[in-house]
Amino acid sequence: MGNGWYRRFGKRVVDIVLATLALVILSPVALVVALVIYFTMGSPVIFRQERAGLHGKPFVMYKFRTMLDLRDEKGNLLPDEERLTRVGRFLRCLSLDEIPELWNVLKGDMSLVGPRPLLVEYLPLYTPEQARRHEVKPGVTGPVVIHGRNLLDWEKKFQLDVWYVDNLSFSLDMRILFLTVVAALKREGVSHPGFATMPKFQGGKAWESTSSVLEDMQR
Repeated sequence: MGNGWYRRFGKRVVDIVLATLALVILSPVALVVALVIYFTMGSPVIFRQERAGLHGKPFVMYKFRTMLDLRDEKGNLLPDEERLTRVGRFLRCLSLDEIPELWNVLKGDMSLVGPRPLLVEYLPLYTPEQARRHEVKPGVTGPVVIHGRNLLDWEKKFQLDVWYVDNLSFSLDMRILFLTVVAALKREGVSHPGFATMPKFQGGKAWESTSSVLEDMQR
């Protein structure tokens, strides 16, 4: 399968076929997760948030809810670390909170594999090179997930994302999907030290070389 054909047409076909199969297979799991969330955290069961998609275009991403809506006396949300529940932490460890994103894949907002979708508010903070991560659809999983996830700093994450954009192929996607299952079972890298997920991106410098990224991806 040629990479050019795969990038333009094949990737979408693979997304539809595998996302449909995954939704069918995981539907009993999704039902159980939804019930557990409802009886431990109440409604809504699904968390919706605007994220940056292909070419930076905003879309609404769906995930299972993992946090409580706790606020301070001024009405501001408390830090994620204080709102994340035990159930939510467990769901994140096994990436079960990501199941609803398969619907985003079927809608065409996301792909199974690609750079993880980030907040729209980060768009003006990227360097031109970092912004290239939006040249492909964001993914349910991607190179960052299999190389440390939230243990990586932002700059390393963006290096991996841009490397993926330049090297996208059917074989790479299949490898990432397989290694994602392995990473989920290991339950590593779910949180950056001291945070529920990651500290907010504040803007970053460009990098000079992606040679170290290439070495990482070839391991």
